[in-house]
Amino acid sequence: MTAVPAPDVTIATFRSGAAAEIRIGDGSRRNALPGEAWARLARQVRELGACRSLRVLVIRGHGDTFCAGSDMTDWVDADSAYVEESFAHMEEAFSAIEDCPVPVVAEIRGVAAGAGCQLALACDLRLMADSARIGMPIARLGILASPAFAARMVALTGPSVARELLYTGRLVDARTAVELGLADHQVPEAQLTDRTGRLTAAVAEQPPAAIHAAKLAVGAVLGPQRQATAVNPRPAVARSHFGQAIAAFLGKQPAAVPPDPPLAP
Repeated sequence: MTAVPAPDVTIATFRSGAAAEIRIGDGSRRNALPGEAWARLARQVRELGACRSLRVLVIRGHGDTFCAGSDMTDWVDADSAYVEESFAHMEEAFSAIEDCPVPVVAEIRGVAAGAGCQLALACDLRLMADSARIGMPIARLGILASPAFAARMVALTGPSVARELLYTGRLVDARTAVELGLADHQVPEAQLTDRTGRLTAAVAEQPPAAIHAAKLAVGAVLGPQRQATAVNPRPAVARSHFGQAIAAFLGKQPAAVPPDPPLAP
């Protein structure tokens, strides 16, 4: 593969014939990304999607982890506006993947948690190593699940499973993820890259117009749901709990914060 220069090593882009790859992270912090990196990811996806020779896109993590979500060190002592902007950048990246005109395949090793889980769910297809785990452990951090976050899980698992996963924050293994609909294939870790390559080759050899039409057709079915959840009337986090939870997770002393205003019904 020939590397294409990217704005930052945390979002590396590669092209090989009709296929492209976006590699998340640099191997540190389990490939968790700060807010601006999510914005860069959105730009990279849109740029690749505009390339007429592209037939399929793969998203994988650097090294042995897919993506552990957002880099919480980015939020230490951050004000509310910055935190809200970070979540807007995440959603921008997920929407760019969903709107990408070619199929996007997630290759999942290690963990896909929080925003990393949403990143995987935004893709068209998900292949998981048999040792990988996926889930949304966000409630304990005071992160308020947005309608868009919930919708991606509901579309794949149904409302009851989505509720249980969001309420408990548990991570599930690859076998369970396939059973629940969160992933499409469980693959032995040593075979994952080969299996992804065979899948993307099978997609790339189809007539491009037919694949594009198939993605549009599925998107049209999901469209009303996406439109209904596009606006989140609530803040991204419960501020009073969020700051303390981030500080505790990172082993830092939390700063005093005012209580949260009441949530709108």
